[in-house]
Amino acid sequence: MRDELKIKLNKIKALLTAHSLDALLVQKVDNFAWLTNGAASYVNTADSIGAASLLITPTGRYLITNNIEATRLRAEEKLEDLGWEFVISDWYQSKDEIARLTSGLRLGNDTDLSGALTPLRVTLLPEEQNRFQGLSKLCAQAMDAAIRQVKPGMSEFEIAALLGGETQRRGVQPVVNLIATDQRIYDFRHPLPTSKKLAKYAMLVLCGRQYGLVCSITRLIHFGPMPEELKRKALGVAEIDAAMISSTRPGRTLGQIFSLTQAKYAELGFENEWQRHHQGGPAAYLPREFVASPEDDFVVEVGQVYAWNPSITGSKSEDTILVGADGYVILTEIPGWPVIEIEIEGEIIPRPVTLEIN
Repeated sequence: MRDELKIKLNKIKALLTAHSLDALLVQKVDNFAWLTNGAASYVNTADSIGAASLLITPTGRYLITNNIEATRLRAEEKLEDLGWEFVISDWYQSKDEIARLTSGLRLGNDTDLSGALTPLRVTLLPEEQNRFQGLSKLCAQAMDAAIRQVKPGMSEFEIAALLGGETQRRGVQPVVNLIATDQRIYDFRHPLPTSKKLAKYAMLVLCGRQYGLVCSITRLIHFGPMPEELKRKALGVAEIDAAMISSTRPGRTLGQIFSLTQAKYAELGFENEWQRHHQGGPAAYLPREFVASPEDDFVVEVGQVYAWNPSITGSKSEDTILVGADGYVILTEIPGWPVIEIEIEGEIIPRPVTLEIN
């Protein structure tokens, strides 16, 4: 754990030098998790700024918080064991410890330097890759357990409760829990759950967080025979997803992958569908650290995680993959889930299909 942190601190040191700064204040939940090897600084899960901060100066590494949070951060997150020096104020006091510790220093913060910090954490260290693989298995298990309990007549709220419950019971926080049924799958790419009741067709979308890392997965279920046009769209989106996964190789830019994706949409007769929703991008301490775009020159590297999510109105495909030295690994594969095997340049890429219950 200390070796992992040492590598990250060296990256911060280089960042400070490049920006002519002496010290860095880290307040965002995602960066806090990255620099503490997975600790949680939030209380309100809707906040992007945590209840504890990290301060890195030329002479020390400090964790700045109040007496409420310090107890848990010490006892359960064990951050003193990682070398963070606790600076604690009573919750009812107003002390500017940051000003005291940075007097005379050129101070930067992770909000202003967000764009510079993101590339530092996108390529995961081996320890982070192991944590991500464990998280992904739990998300896949939660999705499988939840969707197989779905029945016609359930409201989207009830389905969301199933997915959220199965996720939480595995120690994973569902930071995104989207549910659509029937026509709402066609109408909305980001369907917040409602009281609408399921007739035949449901889509479940999960982004689960553990140790600060976030994994994404989508699955669909249909009761009764699927209409032929919907089958055509489902097959098309699976082929696009397979092409994206196959092309996510070290040394290739995201712009190149995006161009291939656009061409695949057009080849299958869905030329403009990519414009209706983003196609995904690299994942780490956010569901997407950033979204890939047509002119993106970011280069794929071994150790990066990607969550591609191509969609055609009424259908979608989404898994999370890890880029390895010898190819990709589908992290959110669900054993026993129906798949279609798509061949690309001699490689077989399995993509999930809609679970049909007849």
